Amino acid sequence: MCRWLAYSGTPMLLDNILYKPRHSLIDQSLHSRMGVETTNGDGFGIGWYAADMDTPAIIRDIGPAWNNRNLREISRHVTSPLFFAHVRASTGTAIQQTNCHPFRHGRWLWMHNGAITDFHRLRRDLSLAVDPALFSCIEGSTDSEVMFFLALTFGLDQDVPGAVARMAGLVERTGHEHGVEFPVQMTVAVTDGESLWAFRYSSEHTSRSLFYSSRVDSLRELHPDLWFLQGVSEETRLVVSEPLGDLPDAWHEVPESTFGVVRPGQDELLPFEPAAPDGIAA
Repeated sequence: MCRWLAYSGTPMLLDNILYKPRHSLIDQSLHSRMGVETTNGDGFGIGWYAADMDTPAIIRDIGPAWNNRNLREISRHVTSPLFFAHVRASTGTAIQQTNCHPFRHGRWLWMHNGAITDFHRLRRDLSLAVDPALFSCIEGSTDSEVMFFLALTFGLDQDVPGAVARMAGLVERTGHEHGVEFPVQMTVAVTDGESLWAFRYSSEHTSRSLFYSSRVDSLRELHPDLWFLQGVSEETRLVVSEPLGDLPDAWHEVPESTFGVVRPGQDELLPFEPAAPDGIAA
């Protein structure tokens, strides 16, 4: 399906994360170890936040990440405290720029690995549930973007976990109405530029892989030779579809049916389950 990473912490050159680790996201675009597909070459995207800017920047392209000279050039010159990166393996929708992740609306970024099962059958009903004021902002044809705009419809601005739970609940309800047994498969990352939320859930409870990095102080003790850990704050975290290397105790699996919150102060891991959308009976 896809591979992605989300970084939050001390401002970091994108190149240090995207290219330099042994099993970097760029390596995963060719040699994924844990994905459904080994190769994720149906496009890529990065989104990042810069100082004094109200909205994030994004670049997306339909070619593979591993040989894109523009991505390499940008990653060597852009520093950010919070950024998303995604390499895509299409689940059936067109390979076009508007279908590449991350997706942006206002200050929000969203990316997804997984699929809505039989999306072609559910697409009309799900799309009609999007707030009419938001509908014209949908640019592509993916299930991932519809999920994003459903979450926005259900109050992402006010309650991120609740909005994502209501989105998943609607997808499951709609799927069951169409005879789809297991409608939802998702690992999702979403951010407003300050906090980062990551969700791991599937209707079948066999979700795609998702990991988070250990505390920086622990990593420094375990691996004092890692130069890029010098000077980064204790708040620095990575959430990834699969680990960027084989360092012992550096990565922890996000449990099934769980979401995590990365923000200044105490990070959290909490249970996640779909919820009935407001105004729709369970």
